[in-house]
Order: sequence, then C-alpha cells, then structure tokens
Amino acid sequence: MKCILQRVLEASVSVNGQVIGQIKKGYVVLLGIEAGDTAVEQSKLLKKILELRVFSNSEGKFDQSLIDINGDMLVVSQFTLMADCKKGRRPSFTSAAPPHEAKAMCDQFIEAAKKAPIGHVDAGEFGADMQVALVNDGPVTIPLNTENL
Repeated sequence: MKCILQRVLEASVSVNGQVIGQIKKGYVVLLGIEAGDTAVEQSKLLKKILELRVFSNSEGKFDQSLIDINGDMLVVSQFTLMADCKKGRRPSFTSAAPPHEAKAMCDQFIEAAKKAPIGHVDAGEFGADMQVALVNDGPVTIPLNTENL
C-alpha cells in the first residue's frame, strides 16, 4: 500500500463538476492499493498517517500529529501510484490490486479513518475521473509505503 500525504489548509474533490468531498486543515491522502495488500498494511499506514508529526507547534517546529490538531482527512483513491515506468514510455499498473479488491480496501481505510480521533473525514469516488483542488500547506508532501513502515 502506498500513499502521498499532502498537508493542506483546505481541499476538495469533484466529479462531473460537483464537489463530493471537502475538508479544512489536515491531509489529502492519495491512496494506492497493491495486489496482496491486507488489513495489516492498512492498519500500519493509517496509524502512521494519524501519528506522523508534521504540523507545527507554537514555535514553528514539526511537533503535532493529525490527532493533536484534530485535523481533517480527504482520501482519494489513486491506482497510478503503482505505476512502473521502467520499460518504454507507457507506465504499467500490473502491481495495482484488481478494482474490486482495491475498492473494498479503500472503503475499509476510509471507515477506519472515520473512527479515528480526528476531525472530518471525506473521500473521493473510487474509479471516477476526479478533480482534486487543494491549498498545500508548507508545502509538505510525504510519500509513504507500507514496505518501509
């Protein structure tokens, strides 16, 4: 399981010109599910996201987590995080989980996030052509991969 974590002041996701999810201060989580990912990887990744201290304290130092600031989370499925660009000019996505498995895992991730002691949790629409608008704070953008957690 991979994700790109973006610290934001606000963000939204739209489908067909309609906003379907939006948040204030917190994270946009671009979430990619690999074939073979399990609830163990999902739990590890969510724990890391919730506890990662990349929000500034009163002295401007990274010292607070999403939990500490009661921040929001916008989860957007992103199979392109599984892109393999080693050969040719067209990426391969063979390591991505099949859509039915990825959707189930993504839904489970969102539901687990909603149970966490944080602010509002919202999400995009799995498999849809989405437009994500955000104000990146910092900017702070962090790639996470469960293989390295």
